[in-house]
Amino acid sequence: MFKAILDEDTYISIFEERHSQELFELIISSRDSIRKWLEFPDKTNSVDDTRAFISRSLNRFANNNGYWAGIWYKGQIAGSIGFLRIDWDAMRTEIGYWLGSKFEGIGLMTNACKAFVDHAFNDLNLRKIEIGVATNNIKSRAIPERLGFTQEGVIRNYERLHNQFLDRVIYGLVIDEWQ
Repeated sequence: MFKAILDEDTYISIFEERHSQELFELIISSRDSIRKWLEFPDKTNSVDDTRAFISRSLNRFANNNGYWAGIWYKGQIAGSIGFLRIDWDAMRTEIGYWLGSKFEGIGLMTNACKAFVDHAFNDLNLRKIEIGVATNNIKSRAIPERLGFTQEGVIRNYERLHNQFLDRVIYGLVIDEWQ
């Protein structure tokens, strides 16, 4: 299936069922850091949960409506990146992402996002990409800012996570702004 080499140590590959165990282990080992900003770690309690996630992702891929891929670094799964959905009428998508805690701070997600932006604009012929991030998630916000996305606004009380409401900043990038 789909595989993109980012550098000699890193590649992205669409998730397949055979990745279920490895993905589950990464989520469990990084549960505390991931759950600060995302809901899914609390709902991932078995390999069957990751298997079901991968199955849903492959169905979305088959229906041409987004997908999730793994990011591998030095032979280990390091995190995940995906097109959350694709709006073919508006020719836009939203990128979501997360990393395992021991893989943070080495540029993996910036490089993965750059590859996804290139793919969206050059292969899928989309015109706009959005990234939504909790306003207090400074590390995650740095990625679209580093890649030249424009902050388009803040949605107040966007989501409820761990009994608190989080605001979300929306970043956008249109094809004419990408080099």
